[in-house]
Amino acid sequence: MSTNKSNNKLRATITGVGMYAPEKILDNKTLEKLVDTNDEWIRTRTGIKERRILEDGATSDLGARAAQDLLEKHNVDPKDIDVIIVATVTPDYFFPSTSCLIQNKIGASNAWAFDLSAACSGFLFALQTGTSLIEAGRYKKVLVIGADKMSAIVDYTDRNTCILFGDAGSAVLLEPTEDESIGIKDSILNVDGSGFESLHMQAGGSARPASVETVQNKEHFIYQDGKAVFKVAVKGMADVSVEIMEKNNLKSEDIAYLVPHQANLRIIDATAKRMGLEPEKVTINIDRYGNTTAATIPLCITEYYRDGKIKKGDNLILAAFGAGYTWGSIYLTWGLD
Repeated sequence: MSTNKSNNKLRATITGVGMYAPEKILDNKTLEKLVDTNDEWIRTRTGIKERRILEDGATSDLGARAAQDLLEKHNVDPKDIDVIIVATVTPDYFFPSTSCLIQNKIGASNAWAFDLSAACSGFLFALQTGTSLIEAGRYKKVLVIGADKMSAIVDYTDRNTCILFGDAGSAVLLEPTEDESIGIKDSILNVDGSGFESLHMQAGGSARPASVETVQNKEHFIYQDGKAVFKVAVKGMADVSVEIMEKNNLKSEDIAYLVPHQANLRIIDATAKRMGLEPEKVTINIDRYGNTTAATIPLCITEYYRDGKIKKGDNLILAAFGAGYTWGSIYLTWGLD
């Protein structure tokens, strides 16, 4: 487990947000034609009604469009970006990194960039990494992107997984502030590699390189033991969210929103209940996008901010759980007007 509570003079704060969701909608009714499932079963067990699918392009396109949305909305020159961190498990290629491709696509010619892999917790890991770079005083504009083209690794004959995932990209811009009342204030991040067996993609890496056999065996798709993952995800997300509240002497009334990873509505509800939060204090968009892995949390933040729901001074608790296992929580106070 790693924890971070900064007492530095500089603090990282979010100064811009952006998002991109593809136009194509894959709803539950369409999935009924592909696998043995139905709309009511999907909605009652996951909370998902539809998800977006990228028909042409790759993860870098999702991330680049989200970044461009941010740059345009907040009037930021891409040449002023110092660092780009991309959280993804669906990179365009093993190399070059997806962040390099995004850097080129958005014209951020002065930025260095790298990818980070932590599955559904990827955005939290990337946000804390970007925060550390800002707090060190070395960089002034760090672009943190969560983007995944999950449709590229989903088996649409597997009803256990194909109902869950969608494609999207979302981004936030981190900049330094000396205002101690706002910004990223604390994080608790965890991994437990023994969770490998329950959630993984078996082939495609150096342990099991691609072959005719791996393709025929469908080993390049997501494998998930749903019951095992659900059990540990409920406990992991709830425990770490309560832990960060207690560590920072926060009560439920101090929190404006829980911003949870959008994997399953039942996991989200259980986490909110443990935190003592009413439903209106939980950001939800899983019904429209499904699980977009590293993109879910910034996607929620962007939508709720643009809808006028997240306001300056609001305390947010971000929480996620993903393959690895990876899980964690970040506490921040919103600084954007």
